[in-house]
Amino acid sequence: MLSMLMTTEYAPAEDRHELQQLLIHIAGGEREALAELYQRTRSAVYGLALSYLKNAQDAQDLTQDVYVQVWDCAAQYRPTGSPMGWLLAVCRNLCLTRLRREERHAALSEEEWDAIPARECGLDADERALLQGALASLADEERRIVLLHAVTGLKHRESAALLELPLPTVLSKYHRALKKMRSFLEGDDAR
Repeated sequence: MLSMLMTTEYAPAEDRHELQQLLIHIAGGEREALAELYQRTRSAVYGLALSYLKNAQDAQDLTQDVYVQVWDCAAQYRPTGSPMGWLLAVCRNLCLTRLRREERHAALSEEEWDAIPARECGLDADERALLQGALASLADEERRIVLLHAVTGLKHRESAALLELPLPTVLSKYHRALKKMRSFLEGDDAR
């Protein structure tokens, strides 16, 4: 289970190219391309939104807002960057705008963690519960860093740029988070 979190290259070049092509088609007004982009990226967008907003309904609403924004602004995407990075930057910006507007911070409930789409991660219910528990043991920033790398496939430098953190900070928090998760999964409470 942790091996999927430790992979360094999640999104092969052909996947990046396909996402870039989808964004180009969306900029040209093709609704089918937007539907395909949504199907391929919604879990990552929802996961990031949930990590910021800490409310399942708000995260679902914001996920929809992200794709509306993508439809409106796809022409602004430049194929020199990571398409997933651009999409997650849109999500992050909308999350921060909403948080500034609402100025609220709440704990994530069990039901909200359970709202994360299960079929996307390929885990059975027990493995999923263990992973959710391990993720819940992390600080918010650590959780975001792990999710950005493991779920969305962003490289650490892309995560650092997205979160506006120095790369060494992201790397150390990522490795510290993995150690915490490993300790949690092995039943060792000495973090």
